Amino acid sequence: METRHLRYFLAVADAGSLTRAAESLGIAQPALSQALARMEDMLGVKLFTRSRRGAELTVAGQAILEDARLGIARIDAATEHARLIGQGVAGRLTVAFVATASLQLLPEAIYAYSHKTPNVKFVLREMTDLDQVAALEAGTVDVGLLYTPIEIHARMKQRVIARYRMIAAVHDGFPAGDDGKVSLVDLARAGLVLFGNHEAPTLRASILTAIRELGEHAEIMQEASRTTTVLACVSARCGVALVSSATARVTFPGVRYLEIRDGHRLPTMELSAVWPARSRPTLADSFVSLLPQAT
Repeated sequence: METRHLRYFLAVADAGSLTRAAESLGIAQPALSQALARMEDMLGVKLFTRSRRGAELTVAGQAILEDARLGIARIDAATEHARLIGQGVAGRLTVAFVATASLQLLPEAIYAYSHKTPNVKFVLREMTDLDQVAALEAGTVDVGLLYTPIEIHARMKQRVIARYRMIAAVHDGFPAGDDGKVSLVDLARAGLVLFGNHEAPTLRASILTAIRELGEHAEIMQEASRTTTVLACVSARCGVALVSSATARVTFPGVRYLEIRDGHRLPTMELSAVWPARSRPTLADSFVSLLPQAT
């Protein structure tokens, strides 16, 4: 049975007349009658009782009426959905992100994008930098918001969306200098809570190198894989941490943030959007276009 047969059936059922239904469909009445006859032959039942008053549904016709409406509605919805996906304004977008991105940039981009393309559904996954790299290479995420530079073995596009200086996260009893700041030596001697070598190898190496150049050895008291875990360790006085200045937006019990007096020795944290390079524009392209571009 063809879709048009169901549309013809519904038009006659709604109009109560083959003549009026044919007019609404823009086809000749004989053609409509023949199509309905073929439909009845295929089903092996009569769908309408025809009289001078018009066309009335039989018991069999009434039985399939709602199913026919639902079927056509689903076909129309699927057709529209496919059309929107083809135009790049519908579908599913999987975005992976580090915690820092979720503090401002990601919510603002989702809000703007949802108003622009409401038919796109988001799948959001907080992941470490290296986990994002693996997911991007495997094609299981569409966009990654992570810290760069980082090595990716696939053809990708990249957009630097923010740059942050590093600050200290310390427990509320940690002493600051008269200027309200701390030094890298102070932090090294207190012991560090650091992201594991698997999570942020480049950043970790840069921090330890900066401290070593000052003639200090930094003891790593605790490793953690998430920003909230780092802050929890600091609150528990397991050590102090070096975090992105964006993290200062996070209020955490027992933790305060201090500027680092010789913070110029530390690397700037570069937050980037990374996504696969494709020959045609994708949902990822349009999403990233709404993210800021760091200067």
